[in-house]
Amino acid sequence: MLAMQRSRLTFAATLTLIGITPAIAQNLCRPALTINEALLSPIEPSNLQRKWTATVSADTSECAVNSGGFFDIVFTRLSENAPDLEFRQRFAWSPFAVKVAMDFAADEAVGRYWIENVTPCICRDRASEGRAATNGGGRKQ
Repeated sequence: MLAMQRSRLTFAATLTLIGITPAIAQNLCRPALTINEALLSPIEPSNLQRKWTATVSADTSECAVNSGGFFDIVFTRLSENAPDLEFRQRFAWSPFAVKVAMDFAADEAVGRYWIENVTPCICRDRASEGRAATNGGGRKQ
């Protein structure tokens, strides 16, 4: 009898979660991230490394204010002394732009790079913004 009650409770909880999940998913947006100004520095004599730097711009117009999250940049590393290697590095995104950097050995270069796995943000509440604009910016009249 106790087992039957547990199975009913589990079934009810599962149905509840199935109903909630689409509602939560509909409230998520993704910022549009773009890599700009990517450069590979000359070899630094002190440590025999090169630094790849870039600015990642984030269009967060669909996201709630003060959103943030993570993204991966996937690199194809070219090397004079080893096979080419594809790897990813995780960075944090925030509104506007963020500077990113990676170190490479003197005999390495960046063949390709692209963005993947951008974490979503909570969508901006356009309905409440419209109501605030209609009501004079939220002021009582």
